[in-house]
Amino acid sequence: MAREWVWLICTETGDQNYRVTIDSKEFDTKKTFNKFCPRLRKRTEHKVKKGK
Repeated sequence: MAREWVWLICTETGDQNYRVTIDSKEFDTKKTFNKFCPRLRKRTEHKVKKGK
């Protein structure tokens, strides 16, 4: 299976907080994750941004 690196970006601040690998064939790029944002010090929604 092909895996690729993507960034998880906070929807409130726009910060790139997490870099994770995903299975590119079985993943929906419109999916959001509820992750911790260090700037706001709370859990917020993070969207996927494909990067290098």
